[in-house]
Amino acid sequence: MPTDFMMLAFQEAEAAAARGEVPVGAVLVDPAKGEVLAAAGNQTEATFDPTAHAEMLVIRAAAAKLGAARLAGCDLYVTLEPCTMCAAAASHARLRKVIYGAYDPKGGGVDHGSRVFDQPTCHHRPEVVGGVNASRAEGLLKAFFAARR
Repeated sequence: MPTDFMMLAFQEAEAAAARGEVPVGAVLVDPAKGEVLAAAGNQTEATFDPTAHAEMLVIRAAAAKLGAARLAGCDLYVTLEPCTMCAAAASHARLRKVIYGAYDPKGGGVDHGSRVFDQPTCHHRPEVVGGVNASRAEGLLKAFFAARR
């Protein structure tokens, strides 16, 4: 079933690309119930909101759905390594696990860049699994940016 959640994240990324957004998709799930709490693709261009990353959208939606600021026990599936902002939000939401596709040496905040979860000031460190279907995620991103250059 985890593969299904990542496939849903890819569907969200492809829909984002079709809207002219950077193709990143995310899904937030309650693995104990096998339930998708929220799914979204980037919406920064449509909303003129630099914080409207897919990860932020699903964290907000799941928190609203559950009526809780803490999403302990929930897992985040995302097609690209979360940036610093999104990694910090995952920590503050107390997510159980972050599973992502493509590594992001330039903008990532988990295994690259600021490495949010490795900082002594990080209050909560979710389990991280990177590189899941990375070639598919990289392909989506490369095709998107190649079409714009």
